[in-house]
Amino acid sequence: MLVALFTALILAALAFSFVLIKAAIAKRAVPTAEPMLLGFVVSFFDTLGIGSFAPTTAWLKFRKLVPDRLIPPTMLVGLTWSVFAESIIFLKLITVDPVLLVGCAIAVLVGGLVGAPLVARSRTWVVQLVVGVALVIAAIAYTMVNRNWMPAGGTALSLPVAFTILAIVANFIIGILLNFGVGNYAPTLVILSLMGMNPRSIFPIMAAGAAVMGAGACIRHIQMGKIDLRVVLGLGIGGIPGVLAAAFIVWKIPIELLRWLIVVVVLYAAVVMFRAAILGRRAEPLTAEEAVATS
Repeated sequence: MLVALFTALILAALAFSFVLIKAAIAKRAVPTAEPMLLGFVVSFFDTLGIGSFAPTTAWLKFRKLVPDRLIPPTMLVGLTWSVFAESIIFLKLITVDPVLLVGCAIAVLVGGLVGAPLVARSRTWVVQLVVGVALVIAAIAYTMVNRNWMPAGGTALSLPVAFTILAIVANFIIGILLNFGVGNYAPTLVILSLMGMNPRSIFPIMAAGAAVMGAGACIRHIQMGKIDLRVVLGLGIGGIPGVLAAAFIVWKIPIELLRWLIVVVVLYAAVVMFRAAILGRRAEPLTAEEAVATS
């Protein structure tokens, strides 16, 4: 099963690379230095579990490297090479239960497909606010675990059947939330850690889920052409060495320090969610009742 997933990731990466390089040649796109440096930095921290979407979006917007409407697809496509690299490296370096790995990866993909049409009918800021609160609660719980105020395993490479099913269901929900701008790294880290898994063994699960989810969508974005190929190439080329550097750190970092890193990652993700929710609420048009109340 693990070999099948590894093979699928390799084939998907090759297909993605072929489509991207073909488009870049056709458009004569040449990467520039700034996106390459940005790709290295955000992919380095993404490999550590911190995530790359929020800092990439902020920098692209701050520097006006890409029109706002092109930021999401440009960022998604540009960081896909890094995600493939993360998933392949972690699958080779870190041992994890193949059933749990494949089940969670498929669950994220299915959740993403199910959640796509929900975005148009939901208030994104409400979802982001709820997720932010949940992440703060999770960070408090994991801090209590680290302080030995709550019992937890923290060394398991696999989970009991009941927890495996629960983890797959959780990743399905996380896949839905991806459509609302909620990354899968922080929630997956804290949920599986609290179930007793070795934090290091969670990294291939996170990366594989992100790679499977992004592969098809990215090829579609390239074909549609609504991306900045120069920035895409820069993020991709700079991202791979960033992944390699950080993967070595994840492999060598003491497990105790890694557990505290999870707390930092989750709190950072919570702050990002709260900020997105506040901005989304401000940008949302008033309802008829709210307009009457404020008039």
